[in-house]
Amino acid sequence: MKQFILAVIVLIGWTIAFTPIEANALTISPVRFEILGDPGQTLIGEITLFNERDIAETFYSSFESFEARGEGGEPRFVPAQKGLPAWIKTEPKITLEPGETKIVPFSIEIPEDADPGGHFAAIFWSNVPPTEREGEQMVVGARIGTLVLLRVSGEIREGGGVLEFGAENIIYTHLPISFFYRLANDGNNWLRPEGNINISNIIGLRTITLDANPVKGNVLPGSIRRFDVEWEAQDEITEGGFLTIARHQWQNFAIGPYRATLALRYNGTDTLSETEISEGFKSTFWFFVIPWQLLIIIIIVLVILGFFGAKGLNKYNRWVIAKYKNLEKK
Repeated sequence: MKQFILAVIVLIGWTIAFTPIEANALTISPVRFEILGDPGQTLIGEITLFNERDIAETFYSSFESFEARGEGGEPRFVPAQKGLPAWIKTEPKITLEPGETKIVPFSIEIPEDADPGGHFAAIFWSNVPPTEREGEQMVVGARIGTLVLLRVSGEIREGGGVLEFGAENIIYTHLPISFFYRLANDGNNWLRPEGNINISNIIGLRTITLDANPVKGNVLPGSIRRFDVEWEAQDEITEGGFLTIARHQWQNFAIGPYRATLALRYNGTDTLSETEISEGFKSTFWFFVIPWQLLIIIIIVLVILGFFGAKGLNKYNRWVIAKYKNLEKK
């Protein structure tokens, strides 16, 4: 009897452990709005919601402000009852049938006395209704949202500069090579850097041009963001022996000193001038690619070819001399 009870307990535990738990499966688009508006203006937008689950689901809306968290570009959401979160209006809840898609309108009522510059909020949707605590909306559970970046017209201050530009190392044996730069925003609007990192060889010929902002990221006011750009290889290599690395170096051939030059502009302005570049910033630096595994193989091949080539040449010379002597005897 005890063995039977134990078997039942084990079976129940096994069933619970391997039974999938359905989570909030909602798809939302777009994931980001970048909007311009005037004080006193009402803006209209639309969000598309799609219920991926096979049952009907009710989703509840909530609004929060966000700010930069660290230098990685991740937003930190903050409950707020003023500013942009308080200006946004949309449906408090919406019910979606299984596999149903709905377009949900929202509006932004900009006050007459709104401060010019950037204002930031997120429109969240969750299958858990928000609760009020000390005048703030609190949401517990899974949620998904759309970021809203609003620029209110007026006296817009745009400023900042690149604090640092470089690579993780100075000497590499093979691609890929990761570059980075850190951009500070001292204005009251968000900045979106645009431009290139140009890679040139020792004689100044351009080797490759890299997009300086491949993720189309923004820098929020009063923050610093790090952007990472990679000179990619045609194939990935995580680990391998001598010959594997040498093959990778041959397929993604790069050798010698290279110069990396950063050229930036932001929000449609011209290239950063000297006054906009932070003190100590260098827009150009040198790095080296030395594929020593491949070079060793090339040297060995050349030595072997030289050795057998010299022997072959000596043998050929002896044959020519012998033939000439035979002709003289005749």
